[in-house]
Amino acid sequence: MMTKEKAQKIAEKIFALTKADGVAISINGGSSSNLRFARNTVTTSGTSNDTSISISVTFGKKTGRYSFNQFDDKSLQEAVQRAEELAKLAPEDPEYMPPLGPQTYPDVKAYYLSTADVSPEYRANVAKDCIELAAAKNLIAAGFVENSAGFSFFANNKGLTADHTSSSIDYSITARTQDGSGSGWASSGHNDVTKFDGRKASVRAIEKASMSVNPKAVEPGKYAVVLEPQAVMDLLSSFAFRFDARSADEGRSFFAEAGGKNKIGQKLFPDFVNITTDPAYPNAPGFPWSEDGLPSRKTVWIENGILKNLRYSRYWAERQGKEPVPFASNVVMQGGDASVDDLIASTKQGILVTRFWYIRDVDPKTMLLTGLTRDGTFWIENGEIAYPIKNFRFNESPVAMLKNTEMMSRVERMQFAGSVNLIPALKVKEFTFSSLSDAV
Repeated sequence: MMTKEKAQKIAEKIFALTKADGVAISINGGSSSNLRFARNTVTTSGTSNDTSISISVTFGKKTGRYSFNQFDDKSLQEAVQRAEELAKLAPEDPEYMPPLGPQTYPDVKAYYLSTADVSPEYRANVAKDCIELAAAKNLIAAGFVENSAGFSFFANNKGLTADHTSSSIDYSITARTQDGSGSGWASSGHNDVTKFDGRKASVRAIEKASMSVNPKAVEPGKYAVVLEPQAVMDLLSSFAFRFDARSADEGRSFFAEAGGKNKIGQKLFPDFVNITTDPAYPNAPGFPWSEDGLPSRKTVWIENGILKNLRYSRYWAERQGKEPVPFASNVVMQGGDASVDDLIASTKQGILVTRFWYIRDVDPKTMLLTGLTRDGTFWIENGEIAYPIKNFRFNESPVAMLKNTEMMSRVERMQFAGSVNLIPALKVKEFTFSSLSDAV
């Protein structure tokens, strides 16, 4: 882990090596250690360490960027020269924005030494526990457990500096039946290893695999669904990326309105739909800054079903006479008081979906997506899981999902690969499954 002081010294050396109008430096690095297992045995284990620097230099509106991973004085000088050469060759950027001056950043607690120091024995025990649970049920397990610690540093020649450290432990597990007809999946993660529960995830995946034996085929169509938090997150992650004012103002998104306007201020969803971003949210930290070092901040995207904000880049904000609104660094969706079991119990007939995968865009203007269900899809009858069913391809929009939501569970912390969100399960009265899939 590079210290802020060392990163600052590197930045000062780089600033002294160039007379460019604008200079920005980003240093990112850290270490990660992992263990992978498959077919009920450990297959690989290792540790990686990496640190890289990206330099951006600007003359007028012409910018050159160069990335490298050497920190000696000669390498710094060569990197600056290369970035300057690229800047002089580059065309002018009509959307160039000058560097920001000093900024104030939110206090984001995302680093825990105990997580960074997780031992190989700890990771091995997570795998051992899962493998033993799977073998006892005559199932085949595969999974990946990784702990990491990282740092980010950003500075420019106008006096801006920002730094951030984080840690995480991430675990995902897939359990399969011996004949390959059934599958279950779960994941778990946390910045603080003392709040991590790998066994709970293993048990969940194994239970779902055991329940998935010999799935039945159900005709495609529109069905009521209970979407577990991971399935909701799979769709909302795409949704959150589209909170963008420019694409709306230019008529390229669902949030577009006629005449070069957007839908900010319009009621688009039921009253109980509330989605916010807060980089300093307890138990779900985001990232302290966005583009060019612009500070992240608490932002309400949807309040009581009303669209309250869209992201404004610095360039688009200036052009539209607005204040910049940074990108969502985490997603916090308000939930209800129910459990997933309560959502199932309230469903006379429908489908329970564990998660989606291979999601692709179909129509950006309606936010229509396509993808597949995976690793635990079940038929619900009279408030109970009746039997496993074969997977579907779906064609649905997260907009329609939210509009058709009837009930929400309490939120769950969803983390993987460092991204942290708080998401509830949803009961949706109508969801479109377009065809069957033979994939497990």
